[in-house]
Amino acid sequence: MIKSRWMLFLFVLFSAGAIAAGAHAEVIGAPQPWEWYFRTAATPVQEDLIWFHDLIFWVEVVIVLFVMALMIYIVVKFNAKANPTPSTRTHNTFLEVIWTVLPVLILVVIAVPSLRLLFFMDKAKNPEMTLKITSHQWYWSYQYVDNGGFGFDSNLIPEADLKPGQLRLLDVDNRVVLPADTEIRLLMTSEDVIHNWAVQSFGVRLDTVPGRINETWMKVPAAKIGTYYGQCSELCGVNHAYMPIAVDIVSKQDFQRWVEQAKTKFASADDAAPMKVVQAETQSSIDAR
Repeated sequence: MIKSRWMLFLFVLFSAGAIAAGAHAEVIGAPQPWEWYFRTAATPVQEDLIWFHDLIFWVEVVIVLFVMALMIYIVVKFNAKANPTPSTRTHNTFLEVIWTVLPVLILVVIAVPSLRLLFFMDKAKNPEMTLKITSHQWYWSYQYVDNGGFGFDSNLIPEADLKPGQLRLLDVDNRVVLPADTEIRLLMTSEDVIHNWAVQSFGVRLDTVPGRINETWMKVPAAKIGTYYGQCSELCGVNHAYMPIAVDIVSKQDFQRWVEQAKTKFASADDAAPMKVVQAETQSSIDAR
């Protein structure tokens, strides 16, 4: 009976993994069942962030194991039963040097790649295009500065209007479309309060601040064309949870075709007042308050 239960457990675990892998093939940058690690890295910045995370993790593991072993050694070696006559030594120069120098070396090991990564993710060196992102309560606006200057609003699709394959609380009416193999400068600001434009697979998590423009960048290789999702990661108000981000990464040729269509589609909306769409169930809960 025990063996059968273990076989059933392994079967369920394998099935869950297979389902997650199948979903991963359709959409690259979306949350998956049983997910516990980072999403698939789609940019050099996110790859470096994962590498740095793993470095810090193993440094912490070594420190914890070392301190634990040291504590066990002290308890066993220097308890009253094993060592009835305690030492009268007050200090040890060699040990004092070691426990001073060793933490300094650990901090250097952490600081050097940390600073390198901070400078690497700060600004685009040779941007090929610029996307301006403006946050509102509670939706996003995007402007394609180098492609005719057209722009559009991006709002959450209410749960009642979701189509098959669309993700609850993540899909939007107008997705951002960006070309692969292109170094893209991201300029971010806000119209009202502080928000945060965060897409984990891109390694981007940056505040949008009223009256200020923050900058970062991204570049997705052609091998990772797909759809990526993110959310506002700053507590910006009652509808903070309803500000999703959806980005389609396409080939450069497909992007140019989309730009020509988007110029016509969003031409009449450029001067229109921003849309403010809120989920029906969320609005009703607000009214009830």
